[in-house]
Amino acid sequence: MSYLDWIVLFGTLIAIIGYGVYKTYGPKDMDSYLKGGSELGWWTIGLSIMATQASAITFLSTPGQAYQDGMRFIQFYFGLPIAMIILSVTFIPIYYKLKIYTAYEFLESRFDLKTRTLAAFLFLIQRGLAAGITIYGPAIILSTLLNWNLTFTNIFIGLVVITYTVTGGTKAVSITQKQQMTVMMGGMILAGILVYNMLPVSLNDAMHVAGKMGKLNIVSFDFDLGDRYNFWSGITGALFLFLSYFGTDQSQVQRYLNGRSLRESRMGLIMNGFLKVPMQFVILFVGVLVFVFYQFYQPPIFFNKVQTEKLAESNYNAEFQQLQGAYDDVFDEKNTAIKSMIAAQKEGKTAEVEKLQKEISAKQVEQEEIRTGVKDLITKNDPNAETRDTDYVFMRFVMDYLPKGVVGLLFAVIFSAAMSSTASELNALGATSSVDIYKRSINKGKSEQHYTKSSKVMTAIWGVFAILFATYATLFENLIQAVNLLGSLFYGTILGIFLVGFYMKWVKGHAVFIAALAAEAIILLIHWKNGSQLLGIPIDIGYLWYNAIGCLLVMALSAVFQMVKGAKA
Repeated sequence: MSYLDWIVLFGTLIAIIGYGVYKTYGPKDMDSYLKGGSELGWWTIGLSIMATQASAITFLSTPGQAYQDGMRFIQFYFGLPIAMIILSVTFIPIYYKLKIYTAYEFLESRFDLKTRTLAAFLFLIQRGLAAGITIYGPAIILSTLLNWNLTFTNIFIGLVVITYTVTGGTKAVSITQKQQMTVMMGGMILAGILVYNMLPVSLNDAMHVAGKMGKLNIVSFDFDLGDRYNFWSGITGALFLFLSYFGTDQSQVQRYLNGRSLRESRMGLIMNGFLKVPMQFVILFVGVLVFVFYQFYQPPIFFNKVQTEKLAESNYNAEFQQLQGAYDDVFDEKNTAIKSMIAAQKEGKTAEVEKLQKEISAKQVEQEEIRTGVKDLITKNDPNAETRDTDYVFMRFVMDYLPKGVVGLLFAVIFSAAMSSTASELNALGATSSVDIYKRSINKGKSEQHYTKSSKVMTAIWGVFAILFATYATLFENLIQAVNLLGSLFYGTILGIFLVGFYMKWVKGHAVFIAALAAEAIILLIHWKNGSQLLGIPIDIGYLWYNAIGCLLVMALSAVFQMVKGAKA
């Protein structure tokens, strides 16, 4: 990067962090540290909620997801507005009435201590691991692109977040997220505008190319349990995920518990519900524009430049160059076919368009086969090398084609996103560990000052854990899918506990506790056997369905266990 890019990158980060620390500096009690003094407005709450969910993985992985798989990932968010309405009507009023610090305090008042502790423990497991992924995801890509040491990058991101999260608490997280969200969306919109201006064809022609190559597959009504993203999984499986994430995950609950009123918190949630889908659409659309751009300007044969450079210096260089030559030839042939298809489209030659579309699809398959050959060589050269390059697509484009200054801004977007989501997670992990575990079961009866200090210590400990996990983690198939998968393994069970508490008043604590343990075991067993057979039955289920299955299992098993035990159990 240029000197200007470095100035923009670090200038942006220092300004955001400095502002957050400045606005929240000073002594704090438990209420101000964990709930921000309950004085934030709906606009800040809404942006904080969006920033918590919009991790660096969103901005790194989503454009690459669109590049590879088209727009269909947008269906994942179809259930979000519905979830926000349900939460605003049901969950939030109860939380405000109880005046709680964490969502899990409700469970003890409704059931018992062991149920509260179980839900808190499940949250700590999945969110603690997720915090590591939200650091590791951007760190491995940023370290590669900037030629930084991966461990140093993990530590850098983690320590910066720990510093202002521990010192400023919930209010510092929310205030900095408002600035970070502005940088993130401003940077992505600017990137989209620049990609559009760089296209050698009109937007209409670009959309024809994207559509004919299967990248504008926004909605699919085909019902398929094995399909991760379709309309039905979006408004059912994803709906359960969002109900659990926004209604029972402390990293989100803590964002709107610090509103100055019930109305402000509700408005913040509704704002998120109606702005999140357009935001994800924009990010995915930027990925589609990058895809179209690379149909006219040859893309790298492999987007992780470090791996191809290693290959070029290895004993496999001759084979690599042969594959590169074949890749060049196929690109030229496909590019010619695309230009011919655009011309035929304008002339209304439908038959010719269909013929060229098939030719382009065949060339696309050839390109992927050649890329597979390159990946095989990379593995031969380094058995531990990562051969999935989807998460490198967008930032490789940024570094190769965008002007100075903008590159630094886009890196600031990634760092800001990494810090915003990680800060919320650490803040919530510290609060849950301190309030639900330490204060309630380990060390009772201490002063407010003691528990405020313990919350800071817990936050720092979770920050160190996240850094360690990030340092020793391995890359998943796709980072954004990894986070959603991890959540789906636990969120259904947690949501089921809360829904039993809200709507099945006759079910008692022991029944829901046993049901939750059984449901979680079944979900983990299904995931372990997914793609094979369980008790002779073929299992092929998209992970979003885990949320619905886990939740419904808890509710059904709770009812059964309660009836077996009797009304008083």
